[in-house]
Amino acid sequence: MGTGSAGGDGSGPCDRSRRITVALEGDGTDIARARHLAAGFLSRMGAEYSLRVSSRALDLTQLVVSELVTNARKYAPGPVLLDLRIVGDLVEVAVWDCDPVLPIARISDVGRVGQHGLEIVMAVAQGFEAQRELAGKRITARIALLDPLTER
Repeated sequence: MGTGSAGGDGSGPCDRSRRITVALEGDGTDIARARHLAAGFLSRMGAEYSLRVSSRALDLTQLVVSELVTNARKYAPGPVLLDLRIVGDLVEVAVWDCDPVLPIARISDVGRVGQHGLEIVMAVAQGFEAQRELAGKRITARIALLDPLTER
């Protein structure tokens, strides 16, 4: 698994340190590695920048990372990139894969076994988008760093 920082959105050098992009190699441990990376990233943001991150945000980020990387591994052959960055009071989770077919959330069905991942991601995220790129697609979910119900 390769790790490297990617540039921010052009607003300054701090953005680079509040973002990480990782290539996942497809060796069967990608999902666990991605969850671990997300937890480490949020912990580092808290320690280095005194950024408040609720335990709910940590759990939801790991859940979203797990679901998006699982879908990329399941439906798209080839490389997967995981991009994590802090945008204001949100953590943005983006997963790129080489399959240009955009995912479609299925209608809720309590009788259906499996295939609820995108439903779950859309339910817990503050924002969600799926977009085609020149090669493949990028799925992005944004999660609040603080729990709006308990932390004001």
